[in-house]
Amino acid sequence: MRKIRFSEKVLLIGYCFILLFMIVQDWVPLGSLNDIDAIKQVKTTNELLLVTLIGVLQVTFLIFLILLFIGKRYPLFLKLWLIIHPSCIFAGVLMSWWIPYLTGIGAAEKVASYTSMFGNTHTFLPVMNGIVPNTLHTLFHASLFCCILVSIYIFVTDSYQTTPQSNGKVG
Repeated sequence: MRKIRFSEKVLLIGYCFILLFMIVQDWVPLGSLNDIDAIKQVKTTNELLLVTLIGVLQVTFLIFLILLFIGKRYPLFLKLWLIIHPSCIFAGVLMSWWIPYLTGIGAAEKVASYTSMFGNTHTFLPVMNGIVPNTLHTLFHASLFCCILVSIYIFVTDSYQTTPQSNGKVG
């Protein structure tokens, strides 16, 4: 019998949002949130297909693993995978967006392509070092970070959930 916790539902919803983001970000016009024509000026269709496929497969695999064990005790290898794999993706996010944005390291190489692909998209942050993470990517980054934190919470509290309750007797 599965006892699905609220945090597991939040994790699943978070990864479903990320999957949706992966599928639509470069293909479906979302008003001021993306500019697919501008992206196609910089990236070839094959590049976009490959990036979409890699992202969709990764997130689908994470969702599959969550669904396989949701409401059950997670084995150690899965706990590690569901924290390390998204953390590696998040490290890429930091190196691609946030380190150049906040520190300027690597920003010069990104200014031209980011400006052409995302220059006409909605942002709520100020431009720093010539770039600014747009709103859609910021939502994705925040969702990914929250999924990592929720995974850590689930796995830290997993042993408490599955430990048999004491009936008040000593011994």
